[in-house]
Amino acid sequence: MSELEPLAADVVIVNTCSVTAEADRAARAFIRRAHRQNPSARIVVTGCYAQRAPQELAAMAGVAAVVGNSHKALAPEIIRNLTRESECGTEQAATQPQRLLPVASLLTACAAQAPIWADDRFAHSFIEDVHWGDTQPAPGAQTRPNLKIQEGCGNRCTFCVIPLTRGPSKSLPQAVVMRRVEDFVAAGGKELVLSGINLGRWGRDFEGLSRETFPELVRSILEQTALPRLRLSSIEPMDWDDALIVLMREFGGTRLARHAHLPLQSGSDAVLRRMHRRYRPWHYAGKVQALLGAAGPDLTLGADVMVGFPGETDAEFEETLAFIRALPFGYLHLFPFSARPGTALHAAAKLASAVMAQRMAALRALAAEKSEAHRRRFVGRELEAITLRTPPALARRGSTTALTENFLPVELEGCLSANRLVRVQITGLSSESTLLATALP
Repeated sequence: MSELEPLAADVVIVNTCSVTAEADRAARAFIRRAHRQNPSARIVVTGCYAQRAPQELAAMAGVAAVVGNSHKALAPEIIRNLTRESECGTEQAATQPQRLLPVASLLTACAAQAPIWADDRFAHSFIEDVHWGDTQPAPGAQTRPNLKIQEGCGNRCTFCVIPLTRGPSKSLPQAVVMRRVEDFVAAGGKELVLSGINLGRWGRDFEGLSRETFPELVRSILEQTALPRLRLSSIEPMDWDDALIVLMREFGGTRLARHAHLPLQSGSDAVLRRMHRRYRPWHYAGKVQALLGAAGPDLTLGADVMVGFPGETDAEFEETLAFIRALPFGYLHLFPFSARPGTALHAAAKLASAVMAQRMAALRALAAEKSEAHRRRFVGRELEAITLRTPPALARRGSTTALTENFLPVELEGCLSANRLVRVQITGLSSESTLLATALP
């Protein structure tokens, strides 16, 4: 979370994460800082931490309401009621009918804590829909936006709190997705990213034998809209089925980005089994080979890797290192294991800090080596890219930030506006492993 600027706001909304203990700590620190800098503001806490531990947040100074993901759709009305109470005074507000009864009021009458709207039924949960046009900034102001089309997860990995904080899988209907894509194109958008908590499971919650599949949705977008470029965010290895890989073969490098992020977590079969992951290392390697066969060697492959899973031995960690060395990863997202309340491993013992630091360092070094090797292959090549919003310091140097079609960061000579599709000549690699390039006519 970024530093909070002093604000004269009546209500401060804090949307939290709870995937790690560090995310919880950062959320608490932000709430305390917001209250310290603006004591009169009413702080409304929502998101995954609010869903997982609402009582904990409700007891914090300055928190006026806690709204879990299960009730997020009601957040605007809850906030309006808080604002009304502030304007009318507590005595007058008390005489007004309360249409939204806090869940916590059914369980406890603790006047010292904020009201809570959170339960495990997710009856009021929703997929945050976006609208491009009058109510949203033009695509040039937000290059490469995410269109979230799926929420929740039912995989029940032993380390993951997401099923508890996000609920079961839910999908945005295909007709709605298609309208949002068409609106984006009409507003001048060039590259759109499909995203979700478990994206490849889109459509599986729809009832009926004729329910749509994720590959069918992607094909509809590519064949029925004029979207210049579609990018897929993280997709589980087992959800890269034959139909989706065929789409990469048909459209990869033209209108479908040659970029695949497959969460790995571990390269050890024994660790993956203890995690309750639904694939083995050889399954993962087979999917990578199929993707390379479809998209070609210019595919940029990314993965998430967890370090220090409970019981991970030195030998198992070496298996992960060897597995990563053997595959052409372009980048890795590395995470230390963090025990999460409510999961099967909520009380798991932590790996010794010195060992954790050593393993993280080894993986960071390997990740940097793989990333540099992958990017260096493109020096002297021509690639398609999209210009992004350039940081002021870089713009003052006369350069533009861009991202290639296959997900490589580029520093482009010259000042170009955001949201332009350009062909670039890669001229070198900076000390930070960013590709240097010039725009071609």
